[in-house]
Amino acid sequence: MSMPVPAGPKGTRDFFPEDIAFQGFIFSSWEKTCACYGFEPYEGPMFEHLELYTQKSGVEIEEQLYVFKDKKGRDLALRPEMTPTLARMVASRGTNLKLPLRWYSMPRLFRYEKMQKGRLREFFQLNLDIIGISEVSADAELIAAAIDMMRSLGFTAGDFKVRISSRTLLEELFIAAGLSKEGCGLLYALLDKKAKLPPEKFNHELTKTVSDKNVLGKIAKIFESQTLEDLQRLGGNLPALTVLKELFETLGLYGFSDYVTFDIGIVRGLAYYTGIVFEVFDTAKSMRAVAGGGRYDRLIEQYGGPSVPATGFAAGDVVLAELMREKGISPARTGRSSCYITALDGTKPADIIAVAQELRAAGISCEFSLKNLNVSKQMKNANAARSPYALFVGGDEARQGLVKIKNMTTGDETMVPRYEIVNNMTRLFSLNLT
Repeated sequence: MSMPVPAGPKGTRDFFPEDIAFQGFIFSSWEKTCACYGFEPYEGPMFEHLELYTQKSGVEIEEQLYVFKDKKGRDLALRPEMTPTLARMVASRGTNLKLPLRWYSMPRLFRYEKMQKGRLREFFQLNLDIIGISEVSADAELIAAAIDMMRSLGFTAGDFKVRISSRTLLEELFIAAGLSKEGCGLLYALLDKKAKLPPEKFNHELTKTVSDKNVLGKIAKIFESQTLEDLQRLGGNLPALTVLKELFETLGLYGFSDYVTFDIGIVRGLAYYTGIVFEVFDTAKSMRAVAGGGRYDRLIEQYGGPSVPATGFAAGDVVLAELMREKGISPARTGRSSCYITALDGTKPADIIAVAQELRAAGISCEFSLKNLNVSKQMKNANAARSPYALFVGGDEARQGLVKIKNMTTGDETMVPRYEIVNNMTRLFSLNLT
């Protein structure tokens, strides 16, 4: 009796070659966007000291950590996000870093949380951050990069929107309504979970968080506001409102007005956000946010570093891949190798290996059958490898000093001298050899 096939840990993924190809398309698009906007890469450890998260990121993140002790009994956690690591790294260099920084990372992250569409317990994330700029121009630049990240993957203005708000503005409005500073933090965390809770559960938690009915009524009016003009009529010319208006005007200069909208419901639950916050949703809001971020001007200082303004965002690969599949965005899968070397009857292994090594030395990927197979089965392998070209070595052609090149897409065949294989394949793939 055979054993059952073991499953991977709950919330993780197996990446077969076709999955790696799909993910590679996402990653390469991310990297191209980062390069276009002048960001440079950084990395950090996959696990950190537990206190890095528990002291600074709020209650919600504490419940999502994979925690363990090392052999010396130290409390560690697999990283659930990248911003605390970034803040620690910047703080560790003090004033020795030349600001502003434009950094990006594509880390593997881990969160122990309830799984749902677009959310797993192990995932990859694109993180972009600008450190050292307090002006709203940095927020606009990041949001523009987020938009171009989506556009590079094939999405249009009809597919997604960047929903923008401001924690500073909300705090000004909440305090004016009679809520305490501590109450603001609790309300942010609750509002961030609103979409995940049943209405009755949310309302119950809301009345616990804001027990004063008069204050609750004023807050309800705040969230009835649909536009910045509504908020201006409600709260007057608040400083944070002026900043938001400037942000939308700046995004208009990028030509991205159709991609952005004001949404007072965007709060971002983590405790370290301080100003403008935003999230990227598909137009139908059929799943969780594709990306999100905002300003965290006090975080680096909290880790012992200098007082440095900062803003950033992160985009997860799981929800992004789900949305791509919904929209029918699927990159063509490239060949495993550029050409498949086919041995004709009687060809010696030494002749095949010699051709393969010449091509590989020239930077042309190739493969050949590692078993003694007839030509028909070798061609099936060539198709399975998705090789755009096949080389036929041996037979009558070899006695004439020739090799046949077959275009696997068109079926066209060309005879070339054996010594010209590399030059001909180089020409076909337009390689610049040194």
